[in-house]
Formats: sequence, C-alpha cells, structure tokens
Amino acid sequence: MEQAQALQMVVAEVQTARQQVAQINAQVRELEGTIAAVESQPDDLALHRQMGAVLVEVEDRDQLKQDLQSTLEQLKDALKTISAKEAELISTYDQLKAALEG
Repeated sequence: MEQAQALQMVVAEVQTARQQVAQINAQVRELEGTIAAVESQPDDLALHRQMGAVLVEVEDRDQLKQDLQSTLEQLKDALKTISAKEAELISTYDQLKAALEG
C-alpha cells in the first residue's frame, strides 16, 4: 500500500511540474514578444514600462532591453530546472509503477 501512496504522490508532483512548465513557457513566449515589440518600436516613439499600477516612460531603452533579456534568461534557466525535475519524477513514476505491477 505504501508504494501505491508513493505513486499517487509522484503523480501529483508530475502534474504540478507540468503546470509550472506550461506557465513558464507562456511567460517566456510573452517576454519574447515584448522584447520583439521593444526592438521594433521606432526611436522617436516613447516606450512605457508598468511599475505597479503606474505606466512610466522609459528613458534608457538599452537598459530596458537588458532587463528584459536578463529576465528571459532567468525564466529559461528556471524552465530547464523544472523540466529536469519533471523528467526525474516521470522516471520515479515509471519505477514505482513497474514495482507495483510486479
């Protein structure tokens, strides 16, 4: 019975990891779109950045791009970590399932 409970716990953890992967993937795509929009914005038009509930005009575009790129890299690193954890959990799931089956 302990293996069955362990299997259920691993299934729940796999589901959580998959949700996190999906959320981070969505954030990565959104940030990549934001970076593309910033890069395509003509220099003579203002850019704004949301800070809390307020939009603030961006004075240093290069710094904004660097900040966005840094955030993107952090998200990609987190995605790699969570994806590796997901793969590890799936391996554990397969092992527990095989042990239960016999």
